[in-house]
Amino acid sequence: MDQDLNKLARVIRERALRMTHRAKSSHVGSALSIADLLAGLYGAVLRVDGRHPNAPDRDRFILSKGHACSALYAALAEREFFPRSWLDDFYLDESHLAGHVTHRGVPGIEASTGALGHGLAIACGMALAGKRDGKAFRVFALLSDGECDEGSTWEAALFAPHHLLDNLIAIVDYNKIQSFGTVRDVLNLEPLGAKWESFGWAVEEIDGHDLTRIVGTLQSVPFRAGKPSCIIAHTVKGKGVSFMENKLLWHYRAPSDEELQQALEELGVAE
Repeated sequence: MDQDLNKLARVIRERALRMTHRAKSSHVGSALSIADLLAGLYGAVLRVDGRHPNAPDRDRFILSKGHACSALYAALAEREFFPRSWLDDFYLDESHLAGHVTHRGVPGIEASTGALGHGLAIACGMALAGKRDGKAFRVFALLSDGECDEGSTWEAALFAPHHLLDNLIAIVDYNKIQSFGTVRDVLNLEPLGAKWESFGWAVEEIDGHDLTRIVGTLQSVPFRAGKPSCIIAHTVKGKGVSFMENKLLWHYRAPSDEELQQALEELGVAE
């Protein structure tokens, strides 16, 4: 399974690079940092089926950091929620796939996101509805570290344990770089794990690029009965491409032809 998941993560990175390059769009560094998390989720953990995207008992996944949508679209295409050819028109006029996550007409997308700080609240509502309806599905929300600056994130973080939402899992992509600087310099979040614990969540911190650890942790939720689970995934912005790793530049810049070629070579992908 590890070999398959590593392959999926590599494909997600490749497709995100190509999509960003073709559209001359942004956020490739943010997409690369979550590729392994998405590979673990869509390759081994989520109870979803591309042939039945609206199955009532499916798990729900919310990409709260909607600007990293190229990676999610790539994962969904690999799971056959929609044709891979849709990726070729990403962020172009009349495309199915907008530059921030959109659910309209896109199977597998549960909610449109991009205005940061909303995804966890949406996930809370879904989890609460599942509890009240007696459903067994789980709700996973992947947040950026930067959106942990948002008050609405912490309102949702208070709501979830109050309602005993142990069917809710928040995953924080803690790559430590946000739009205009390091998280430490913009608004320091430390001690991040202790903050979530103080709000009533059960917390695990992991290497967000260790697929064995990612899958094992995700498969062990809920960490404690009656508590929502928070996974703080320590990641690297631009992971997998040496000249993009830990570089603020790649929050907004698209790769040139030469940079795309170099990046694909580093991933071991023939052009």
